[in-house]
Amino acid sequence: MIDSEEQRTKLVAIDDDPAALELVREALSQEGVEILTATAPADGLELVSRYHPAIVLLDLLMPGIEGMELLDRIVETSPTTDVILITGKYSTDSAVEAIHKGASDYITKPVSIDDLRKRISVLIKEAGRHKRALELDDEFLKTFRFEGMVGRSPLMLEVYRTIRRVAPHFRSVLVTGETGTGKELVASALHSLSPVASRRLVTCNCTTIVESLFESELFGHVRGAFTGATQDKAGMVEYAAGGTLFLDEIGDMPLEAQAKLLRAVETGEYQRVGSPAVRRADIRIVAATNCNLKELIDSGSFREDLYYRLSMVEIRIPPLADRKEDLPILEKYFVDKFAAEYGKEIRGITPRAQIILSRHSWPGNIRELENVLGHACMLTDSEMIDVGDLPETLKAPTNPVPQQDDNLVSLAEMSQKHIDRVLEKVGGNKARAAKILGINRATLYRYLK
Repeated sequence: MIDSEEQRTKLVAIDDDPAALELVREALSQEGVEILTATAPADGLELVSRYHPAIVLLDLLMPGIEGMELLDRIVETSPTTDVILITGKYSTDSAVEAIHKGASDYITKPVSIDDLRKRISVLIKEAGRHKRALELDDEFLKTFRFEGMVGRSPLMLEVYRTIRRVAPHFRSVLVTGETGTGKELVASALHSLSPVASRRLVTCNCTTIVESLFESELFGHVRGAFTGATQDKAGMVEYAAGGTLFLDEIGDMPLEAQAKLLRAVETGEYQRVGSPAVRRADIRIVAATNCNLKELIDSGSFREDLYYRLSMVEIRIPPLADRKEDLPILEKYFVDKFAAEYGKEIRGITPRAQIILSRHSWPGNIRELENVLGHACMLTDSEMIDVGDLPETLKAPTNPVPQQDDNLVSLAEMSQKHIDRVLEKVGGNKARAAKILGINRATLYRYLK
């Protein structure tokens, strides 16, 4: 028994037909749902603004304001509200437009009471699951943070295990992965868990150094070694002595410098440019690249012997597209980070916005996700990031729905056919099908059931 009015699920029904509103009251008068109604769009919007209901039932065709415009205003006013559009005339185009604008469902008149009850029940349960998921994400975020990295997927847990095993013993490690996957965080973790954690971690970005100055920057030079060398200078190898040198994007290192780096890795010996004196530096090397070094070897732009020396241990960082199960806690991490940075009370991301994020391929990986959520947190005036806060490039559908005769297929039938096609393509593998469809397995099972 639910006694408190505050605990009851609020539902606002907006329809210019009083008989339709009476049907809603009859269908949904069950315990736990508080029904508020309005026959005028402006009155309905005022109810939404005042109560921020869990669900809105909205007639698509009403005088005074076009239904899609009202949908936009409801989504903007209350991003956490699930909106079900009701219409007497079905159109595939309008259904697809409604879903893209943020509607949770789209049904046609005459409305079946049993069908309406089932749909409302599903939305209430999903809202409860989303609330619990936000609470769980807080716990997961605490549990699955590792040396600045965030992830609970099997691929990332394996990366963590490898770092733990390698860090105490490594002399050189090669870290590979696409741009934006967090290779510099792996280097930092290897250093901080190594016996030389109290010494320096020196970073050399090989893409930013002019080729003619590369050896000087890496190994140092003596006064008079070249024009402009007015005094002796220590290089990064010398500066990192006793600690760790991180060589980012090592595929861009000039060949001549590669030969001298190989000597430093193998023997610890190096020479400043312009000096015959041999120096020694006890350093650990972490090299990173987003290139295929074997292809660079074949093209003659990377030394094979240096590759084998560096890749004695190789750690591959998976792209975000291969670890979509990490998205919820990564989203939570970045939302918390930017909410604190901007001084805003942001609790999380609405389910419809999460769906859009889950469907994106993330070619820029974690860095792209961070930029997107930083942008969203800066723009939002709500406690929940919604579709309207996301960049336009994410909102465009990646697979446009083909034009069809409105009388041939309903939205539900079209969805079912698409799911069936995907399942057929992946040989019935439900986990893979859910990943391709951008939904979780529980949602897929519900569709199939």
